[in-house]
Amino acid sequence: MHGFDTLDFAVIGGYFLILTGIAWWVINQKQNDTKDYFLAGRNIGWFVVGASIFASNIGSEHVVGLAGAGAGGKIPMLIYELHAWLVLALGWIFLPFYLRSGVFTMPEFLERRFNARTRWFLTVFSLAAYVLTKVSVTVYAGGIVIATLLHIDFWFGALITVILTGAYTILGGMRAVVYTEALQTVVLVIGAATLTFVGLNAAGGWSGMKASLEPGYLNMWRPASDPDFPWPSLVVTSTIVGIWYWCTDQYIVQRALAARNITQGRRGTIFGALLKLLPVFLFLVPGVVALALKNRGELHWDTADQAFSTLLMEKMPAGLKGLVAAGLLAALMSSLASVFNSCSTLFTVDVYKKLYPDTPEKKLVNIGRIATSIVVILGIAWIPIMQNISGVLYEYLQSVQSYIAPPITAVFLLGIFFKRINSQGAMATLIAGLSVAAVRLVLELNRGSLEPGGFLHAFATMNFLTFAAWFFLFSVTVCVIGSLLTPAPAAAQIEGLTYGTLTSQQKTDNRDSYNIWDIAVSLLVISIVVYVMTSFTG
Repeated sequence: MHGFDTLDFAVIGGYFLILTGIAWWVINQKQNDTKDYFLAGRNIGWFVVGASIFASNIGSEHVVGLAGAGAGGKIPMLIYELHAWLVLALGWIFLPFYLRSGVFTMPEFLERRFNARTRWFLTVFSLAAYVLTKVSVTVYAGGIVIATLLHIDFWFGALITVILTGAYTILGGMRAVVYTEALQTVVLVIGAATLTFVGLNAAGGWSGMKASLEPGYLNMWRPASDPDFPWPSLVVTSTIVGIWYWCTDQYIVQRALAARNITQGRRGTIFGALLKLLPVFLFLVPGVVALALKNRGELHWDTADQAFSTLLMEKMPAGLKGLVAAGLLAALMSSLASVFNSCSTLFTVDVYKKLYPDTPEKKLVNIGRIATSIVVILGIAWIPIMQNISGVLYEYLQSVQSYIAPPITAVFLLGIFFKRINSQGAMATLIAGLSVAAVRLVLELNRGSLEPGGFLHAFATMNFLTFAAWFFLFSVTVCVIGSLLTPAPAAAQIEGLTYGTLTSQQKTDNRDSYNIWDIAVSLLVISIVVYVMTSFTG
């Protein structure tokens, strides 16, 4: 495999210089209170909001994994990359309620809608999930990418990336995160688009690529009886996970909360939805191209996850290799910065400030910096653990979102659309959901010791997509029944927080916050999603 040339290292060095300049400029801006530090003063425009949403979503493990899905025959997984319509749902459906309530975090919104217990539950749960999954997976996969591309030690690559990213996140807060993510989005898109173009050209265009694949390879729709990707379960579960991730997860929503008003926030999500259409073409297609070239004997790699880096190193000219590598580094750093900042916000606002409500704003900012530092240290501590962890458990850490999404999605959806849902129903759903998810994960890890044909074995081995779909139905049932069997929430508690309690003025304000162009671009996004879904049929 070819290595980097001097020009490639110059491009990577140039990226870091520009990134450092932006971070330094932001760090020198005021960070006097929590609104400045955690939400960038609630003064971010639509371009930065959208770019930040996209950059937070796309990590280096995402890039390599999606290319691996394209090269490894897992085309149905691209449905998770067609969630642009759910990014629109954040702006059109959820964001008006979040901004109207003036909250900093998603747990804080649950307290406004239900009670303090639901806030505590989601806060602790989210912090644990971020540290155990998002931080660990991002650091581990990012270390592998850096070690592979730059031919340096895994430990050193992961360590230097975590420290650099942690430094500007700690010092600059949310403003440093979103502005650096705007740059990282541009670098990532240009770099990956260049690789896609060069790869397709080497494969003889789309038709040449398709001719080098087995018939039906690009069909994302498998029969309902398919053991891995039954299409009904795939559609339902990907939607459930998508609503949780794009519309209720602090990691993503915090970017939209930083918008200067609902108009800028919604347009930011529309722009983010447009960007979300790109990964199919920027990351999945290069994997398919790499497979086509391998089938023709022009590329050689051992595992599907090596497809992206092999195509990069073998087919890209000097300088452009450095550009794509800079894009991968940008993806890693943006994801890390987002999770560091989200953890810091959750701890400071939902834990520390809740326990010590009279804490001065300046001290809360310092607490936020300390919290970020702790998460950075935990990320470093995870490196040797993830280095030695079994591949099976690593896969479970990535797929665990299919088990934690259903109850949280049910609570947020019902909480906004059904005013009769109360705190008792919400809390019962969250507790029952965590219990079911834990049992499923433990049984799945130990399924080899379970008796075949028994209930526990069937529960543990049920296709995870089918399980999540039934789990969501169970969560909805618990939430509705638990609420109907207990007193209705007080009208003052839920006013303006559900569709059934909006005042005429709130409805008017919402209608005045968008125009025909916002609607037109949103419809365009939905049309492209439908087009792509119907195009990948063989």
